Amino acid sequence: MSKLLNVGVLGAAKIAKTHIIPAMGRVEGLQCWGVASRSLSKAQAYIQSLDGISAAHTMQALEGYEALINHPDVDIIYNPLPNDLHVELSLKALAAGKHVLCEKPLALNAVDAKRLVDASRQKPALKVMEAFMYRFHPQWQQVQRWISDGEVGVIQSIASQFCYCNTDPANIRNNPAAGGGALMDIGSYGISVARMILAREPSKVVASAVMHPEFAVDDIAHCLMDFDGVSATVMVGTKTQRNQSVTIEGSKGRIVMTHPFYCDKDDERTISLITDNEEQTFTFGSRVDHYQLMLEVFVQAINTNAEAPITLSDSLANMAVIDAAFDSIKTGAWVTVG
Repeated sequence: MSKLLNVGVLGAAKIAKTHIIPAMGRVEGLQCWGVASRSLSKAQAYIQSLDGISAAHTMQALEGYEALINHPDVDIIYNPLPNDLHVELSLKALAAGKHVLCEKPLALNAVDAKRLVDASRQKPALKVMEAFMYRFHPQWQQVQRWISDGEVGVIQSIASQFCYCNTDPANIRNNPAAGGGALMDIGSYGISVARMILAREPSKVVASAVMHPEFAVDDIAHCLMDFDGVSATVMVGTKTQRNQSVTIEGSKGRIVMTHPFYCDKDDERTISLITDNEEQTFTFGSRVDHYQLMLEVFVQAINTNAEAPITLSDSLANMAVIDAAFDSIKTGAWVTVG
């Protein structure tokens, strides 16, 4: 039987509190060992706020991220810190001999991400993975089956949309120095989806953005990727009503997804295959937890010394597309990827 893996959580992020830490308690062989913050009192208050999580009373509160990273009882570091701290602290975790699950986007740019890729190659026994949880939801397995079975025919285009409203000046997503903005925060999803579905990289990208007059981050971004004849569009916004969707257009049919990335507690995910002859619809309730599924496969990769299901090469390629989109926003022209 594999040993119990202890996870250390960096910071007091909402996503850890609402999704990742609760999911840890449902994964065999995994537990949240402790939380570190810049101040001990903040880490303690965070743990005390974990209502309904029975293991919270055993969690350790530590002052300073490096105290947790270097603690001998910690096996895995979960890094949901602001984007500008992803690579820096993930590198320190690797140096301390820890596995790393890092929130997306992995880095601020591809050059930054390459540092983590190179460090990981020097320590192949340690698993490092970007936490694109959406990929582990069974709705995507069904979508992939429809595509591989030829139900949609030849894919012609992919369109994704992901929006929410965040007007808080203190929020890190409105801070350019922390890697804020719509394209970094949620544009990474639509880019990842197109690359996953088509199983190749776009050759070029053109993008535009609406910048916030005070925050100096992109509030709205549109990105068009050319996959050598197949187009994929991504529209993201952080100052609009909450909304998300993915539509895959093929020569024989269309796939429509209502919640491709994120699902609120009481929402249902619906995916539909629409052809000339029929419409097939699958509905997934909110009890399907893609965070738990992600953690389970990550633990399995650690225990079997297998490659992480989302490779760092994949994450680096995703970052290269984001870089090209930002370059296009600056120049107003098509930009070659990579």
